[in-house]
Amino acid sequence: MKIPIDLKTGSIDAKEEKDVIVGIDLGTTNSLVAYISGENPVTIKSNCGQNALTPSVLHFSKDETIIVGDEAKKFLVSDPQNTVFSVKRLMGKSYNDVSKLKSSIGYEIIDEDKEALVKIRVKNKFYSPIELSSEILKSLKKDAENHLKHPITKAVITVPAYFNDAQRQATRDAGKLAGLDVLRIVNEPTAASLAYGIGLSRDVVSNIAVYDLGGGTFDISVLHLEDGVFDVLSTHGDTFLGGDDIDRLIIEHWENKYIPLQGDEAKSLNFGQEIRLAAEEAKIFLSSHDHFLSKIGNLYLDLDKTTFETLILPVIQKTMDSVRLAVKDSGLKTEEIDKVILVGGSSRIPLIKKHLKEFFGITPDDSVNPDEVVALGAAIQADILAGNRKDILLLDVSPLSLGIETVGGLMDTIIPRNSKVPAKAGRQYTTSVDGQANLRISVYQGERDLVQHNRKLGEFILRNIPGMVAGMPKIEVQFIIDADGILTVKARELRSGIESSIDIRSTYGISEEQMALMLLDSIKNAEGDVQRRGILEAVNEANNILQASEKFIKQNEDILSEDEIVMLRNLTVKLEKAVDSSEKDTIHTAITKLNDYSLPLAQRALDVNISKALKGVKV
Repeated sequence: MKIPIDLKTGSIDAKEEKDVIVGIDLGTTNSLVAYISGENPVTIKSNCGQNALTPSVLHFSKDETIIVGDEAKKFLVSDPQNTVFSVKRLMGKSYNDVSKLKSSIGYEIIDEDKEALVKIRVKNKFYSPIELSSEILKSLKKDAENHLKHPITKAVITVPAYFNDAQRQATRDAGKLAGLDVLRIVNEPTAASLAYGIGLSRDVVSNIAVYDLGGGTFDISVLHLEDGVFDVLSTHGDTFLGGDDIDRLIIEHWENKYIPLQGDEAKSLNFGQEIRLAAEEAKIFLSSHDHFLSKIGNLYLDLDKTTFETLILPVIQKTMDSVRLAVKDSGLKTEEIDKVILVGGSSRIPLIKKHLKEFFGITPDDSVNPDEVVALGAAIQADILAGNRKDILLLDVSPLSLGIETVGGLMDTIIPRNSKVPAKAGRQYTTSVDGQANLRISVYQGERDLVQHNRKLGEFILRNIPGMVAGMPKIEVQFIIDADGILTVKARELRSGIESSIDIRSTYGISEEQMALMLLDSIKNAEGDVQRRGILEAVNEANNILQASEKFIKQNEDILSEDEIVMLRNLTVKLEKAVDSSEKDTIHTAITKLNDYSLPLAQRALDVNISKALKGVKV
């Protein structure tokens, strides 16, 4: 039995202090943190502002200090190359996934490997979206600790319903790096529903549509609720559509209307940050008024509600197209939707509510602040996990992450800690050596980035892989946990169909004390683990590039000039030296230089080889 004692007075405290677990909405444009005060969820205001909203913006100052939030936002125009925003769009993504972002941001996204996870370069340092997101989470954690006068170590973090496994795992890793034990990753529409009290009673059966129009993204999710369990039936949307696009339409309208009329005077005005702020102000003002008027310099900007609604109609119609598709994919009819919930600041626009009411036949509900509803719901989920709501059933979950060992002794998590049981997840891998016939699969349990710090559960060998060049075999590793907690791991080479498997019955053979120590250890060592993982991943990437470069030179000696071969060899030597230095940023810089030089040579070699192959062939 625990007996709480007041250390100042030595008296026994009648009330045992509850475990404080916060709910976090890690947003594309803004982020929030919330907790339960008494019986109700409340958001926490940031230290930098009077608002609960913390802009998801980071600025790297001259002294290399990282500034987060309102202060960082001020540098978006004056120092864009050192100011990072919309990190959430990059989470768990490769360069291929986000290449179209490059034209709309000031900072640099590295495109060394179009299939690898994206990296961001700021002032000759390379960052992953996980590291950048962790800085936002650190800021929110600090705000919560200052407000509650209590250390915060546990959190529930929300993600869009369409986030895949890689994006969810990246969010978990960001939390761990920020010093947080992420107890649960919750879908944003589920959190929004909880904030409305939906799902707090197990007797309710309901279908809910959640319309979420944020600053940079839009999504619509249809959920079915039964026995206290939310099932996402369908989700649709656009990760490049949001309130920012509405602001841009207003800016374009003003530029077309005023610059031709006012001539050089209007052209000389700063149509940058000031006009963007005015457009955002107009959008908010016209949601409750009929006419907006503002002044920049000597120029008066006005906009009436009718013109505003005409301008933004294409954006609203795009969102409604997604709504129709989501309802169709859910297998439900519009009349079967019991409630429509609005999320995101831009969902307050009356024209949006009008279109949704016409489509669903019911009035959408925005009675809970659309900016805060997801964070408030996350706080409710956190309160349930803290055991403060005894009437809510929690499904059984896996107590520690499960994964396999990859090159360099890294732990690649396949089933994250706190995943609902039964669970099934898989990931594809390939070989690293030409002609590799066997592959050892080593299964681990734990939260550290290196397998040497985790617990080995077992291993098996996938044999007789057909002889192929490195990177060609497609090996799917699948983890399946049944309702009894028995873990089955299967490995299958997809091209040949060869497979092998192992059953592990001691998946949860760890005491509560050992489990707690493993979790505390992972959080305490998170920063060092991320640095070591970054170095190992950079070394692995460099070794692959060195191997490919040597092969490229041998195969194309007749195409390359002597100077080009010498330059390639010099750059590979520099990369080898960088690998020996074991410094992540030095390695990435050397990789970038080699890739920048070799890319046009590779394109030329490809053209020549295709020309040779087609020689004499009539098309």
